[in-house]
Amino acid sequence: MHSHRTPHRTPHPAGTRRAVVGLIGAALIAGPLIATQPAGAAPAPRAAAPASAAAVGLDDPAKKEIAMKLVSSAENSSLDWKAQYKYIEDIGDKRGYTAGIIGFCSGTGDMLDLVELYAKRKPGNVLEKYLPALRRVNGSDSHAGLDPNYTKDWEKAAKDPAFQQAQNDERDRVYFNPAVKQGKADGIGALGQFAYYDAIVMHGDGGDSTGFSNIRKRALRTAKPPAQGGDEVKYLNAFLDARVWAMKQEEAHEDTSRVDTAQRVFLTKKNLNLDPPLAWKVYGESYRIDR
Repeated sequence: MHSHRTPHRTPHPAGTRRAVVGLIGAALIAGPLIATQPAGAAPAPRAAAPASAAAVGLDDPAKKEIAMKLVSSAENSSLDWKAQYKYIEDIGDKRGYTAGIIGFCSGTGDMLDLVELYAKRKPGNVLEKYLPALRRVNGSDSHAGLDPNYTKDWEKAAKDPAFQQAQNDERDRVYFNPAVKQGKADGIGALGQFAYYDAIVMHGDGGDSTGFSNIRKRALRTAKPPAQGGDEVKYLNAFLDARVWAMKQEEAHEDTSRVDTAQRVFLTKKNLNLDPPLAWKVYGESYRIDR
């Protein structure tokens, strides 16, 4: 079922996970958000529609579903992202087990946070007994205390709606929500917010040069986002250029098709709202969302 997934999995480097919320959150406190309507008096009905339409963000339910499918095409070679709750394997990237809808890793801390959340919400669940082992292996690729039954128990847990919801919530807290908030602060639309989200999923947001915040800083050297008076297309091209540079710094990320033949395709068409139909390729495979 996951025959295409192994070479595509690109979890973020160890140590980046726990820095995401703090680094992005601090930058957002004073950041402007995209308004869905002008400040002051309520606009006339005829003026409100286009303003609202232009401001639809990636957190719109329909747009978010598109985002999940786009990431899944790159991470899982499938648009069926909900089928990935049960996914778990060691892909040999020195980050231990990689699992779930966003690639939670036993070696990078985000899997530990997920299982802790699940245990808090549903004490006595099938994964709770592995918490001591997950704490010990954090920061390494070790399976000590996890084998031989951890993968089987993960698949069992994945049938539990409570565990599925925990995966959704951790994905949103650590990756999706910070990306959307920063995107809105920069005045970019759904496509740009997705570019941010995909970057955080792959690179995390640690202090290294290839973390999300430093990719964004690299882009800001050559272009300004709309919130700073810049052109959105020029800025997003600069961001994608910086993203490609970051990907090429690590051998596991050297295939840049998730930018070149996906996000860049949408940008070339100036589809800044990420409106379907969407057609793209990742790792040579073609995908399409018609609505």
